[in-house]
Amino acid sequence: MPELQTVVHGASELVVGPDDEGGLQTYEDGALAVVDGDVAAVGRTSEVLPEYPAENAGTAIDASGKTVIPGFVDPHTHALFAGDRSDEFAQKLRGKPYQEILAEGGGILRTVEAVRAANNDELVANLTAELDAMLAHGTTTAEVKTGYGLDTETEMRMLDAIETAADDHEVDVVGTFLGAHAVPDGRDTEAYVDEVVDEQLPAAAEHDATEFCDVFCEEGVFTVEQSRRILEAGREHGLTPKIHAEEFTRLGSAQLAADLRAASADHLLHANRDDAEALADAGVTPVLLPGTAFSLGEDYADPEQFREEGAPVALATDLNPNCYSQSMGFAVALACNGMRMAPADALLGATARAARAIDREDGTGTLREETAADAVVVDGPSHVHVPYNFGVNSAETVMKAGDVVASGGESV
Repeated sequence: MPELQTVVHGASELVVGPDDEGGLQTYEDGALAVVDGDVAAVGRTSEVLPEYPAENAGTAIDASGKTVIPGFVDPHTHALFAGDRSDEFAQKLRGKPYQEILAEGGGILRTVEAVRAANNDELVANLTAELDAMLAHGTTTAEVKTGYGLDTETEMRMLDAIETAADDHEVDVVGTFLGAHAVPDGRDTEAYVDEVVDEQLPAAAEHDATEFCDVFCEEGVFTVEQSRRILEAGREHGLTPKIHAEEFTRLGSAQLAADLRAASADHLLHANRDDAEALADAGVTPVLLPGTAFSLGEDYADPEQFREEGAPVALATDLNPNCYSQSMGFAVALACNGMRMAPADALLGATARAARAIDREDGTGTLREETAADAVVVDGPSHVHVPYNFGVNSAETVMKAGDVVASGGESV
């Protein structure tokens, strides 16, 4: 008989995931039993413990007064980078627009210089440190993009670092190629698009770490037509499209995401209801990144228009040197306070819907039976405490496949 690995019991609230109507399914006085890394049973403590006694488990966790939620899924990060841009944060506070910082060689291009100068061990160490922080805050699955290389050699070194860090880390890492993140200094845009399509993409598609192809479709960066060419080329090489869409201006990139039936369209600060309808009809997951609006001092995206059109949103941190947050809990808090999302809706956006944005259809972001037991014990009696107590890390205990991998805000 398989060994009873872990039992969590007595939780004030246990969150399973979405119910059949898309709401949040929960149990009061909930319990969770884990066998061979998967959820064997979930329900009320009085129903679970008779079959899976806590005293028979390798690990037993009394979650009295606590909440158990699925591990966070972060579907949009730039967690692999080098260098420091805190001075740019101060410039933004003095009113300097990000696009002006970028035009002066700062922003993405400054990080590109730092990444190109870093050796492979430094890149792996940098990403590992960010993954450690994400895990300690309850993230158990995360997408990580390239895009700070902007040449074939450095983009491949970034993919190597993603693969190496992922092999040794508890966080499940999903790799995305983003060679079209910016135009390198002094390069013609069309010539650089040729390089991405003809050189970088074929190499990235051969790399085991790569699953998606992304592009920053934005005024002054890549046009809709250029973005289409890159994403279609990526698809020909077996990479699923994702797109940075309608962040600073509305160009039509959300419509492009719908045309291509991309996995997700991300940012969407300037998307409108027509865009929301197109994404819903195409089955594209809208990913909102409230931390980006917070860090830029911009208006937040509108989640309601997507919900009303039938495309409920996912959430992500957008972890990068310009939006330096590893906490999905903070993203949930910003979604509630900045975008007026209900806590239950925001939590689904940070778990099950976020998994959909990276094409995870295996129960990732839920705690249903026969799914991986990736869970977080939250220090609070309901899921509302995730956004309600936003000034602290409320992830008291983090489990990956039923094993405790972080506790008290630190990896174990």
